[in-house]
Amino acid sequence: MRVASAQAAPAADVSPSSWPAAARAVALLTVAVSLLLTAFAWPSVRSSVHDVPIAVAGPAPAVEELTAVLDRLLPGGFEVTEVADGAAAERLVRDREVYGAIDLGSGTPQVLTASAASTAVAQTLNSIAAGLDRARGTGTAVVARDLVPLPAGDPRGAGLAAGALPLVMGGLLAALVLTRLVRGSTRRVTGACAFAVTGGLSVTAILQFWLGALGGSYWADSGAVALTIAATSLSIIGLVSVLGYVGFGIGAATMMLIGNPLSGTATAPEMLPGLSGALGQLLPPGAGGQLLRSTAFFDGQGAARPVVVLGAWLTLGMVLCLAGGLRARRAAAAVGDPAARATA
Repeated sequence: MRVASAQAAPAADVSPSSWPAAARAVALLTVAVSLLLTAFAWPSVRSSVHDVPIAVAGPAPAVEELTAVLDRLLPGGFEVTEVADGAAAERLVRDREVYGAIDLGSGTPQVLTASAASTAVAQTLNSIAAGLDRARGTGTAVVARDLVPLPAGDPRGAGLAAGALPLVMGGLLAALVLTRLVRGSTRRVTGACAFAVTGGLSVTAILQFWLGALGGSYWADSGAVALTIAATSLSIIGLVSVLGYVGFGIGAATMMLIGNPLSGTATAPEMLPGLSGALGQLLPPGAGGQLLRSTAFFDGQGAARPVVVLGAWLTLGMVLCLAGGLRARRAAAAVGDPAARATA
């Protein structure tokens, strides 16, 4: 009993935190939850159709008239590209140059969509078909055609949209585990690349073969997922190598609070407010989502830009890892510690 009392005494002597410290903790939590809500809710609430690229095919007077009608129905909603005929418009849709098209040159007006590119834009184009009927006053029904539909197993694209967050979380988890459990820049980089490959194969198999949310080549889709995971994890590992665990906080905040909400995977980058959609495409979550759409549904069309973005982040991470490893090695050499040099 005396021993127990003696051991309990130091704990009893610990003074509670001051009330100002508790107030600061509450203020910090309030700011944190407000930032989280803003990051995830603001893009969704303020999402709208603006400057969405579409094509219009037909005679020049008809195209001009239709453009004016579109401006009245959705002011500033579309960025119109005039093409000669329906075949050219269809080619732009399949090449991911535009999200959809309206063909006025084939007798019956047609609205061409690609729900695999964006279900939100496809729904918007389909909804304005009736509006076009009324606005043109011709009585001719507008025919809607989905040129690149989503898979039958996931006609709403829910799997692809829901898969964006696990990809970001996978990259963050890899960075956290490898920086905590693995020493040495080379081993961390090797571990991140190995996990990107295995994670890409696993995630793609679930999305494609079980949930039916992806089409296209399994290997191409796996490569897109693997590149996204590698770019995310290596960039954060590189920040940790240079800045310590402050770097992990910066990387996690960038990917989770900026990259994921602004990725545009659930709708389209052009539907996000202001320039936030363009910013999101410069970060791994947004670039990875666009790359996966290209490989899964468009035979790789439109993949060049996201590959460049992801490659730049991956390269930046490796350069930071190299810089951090060299700095650790110089520090170990300065103190003359062979074990520290081996670890570095």
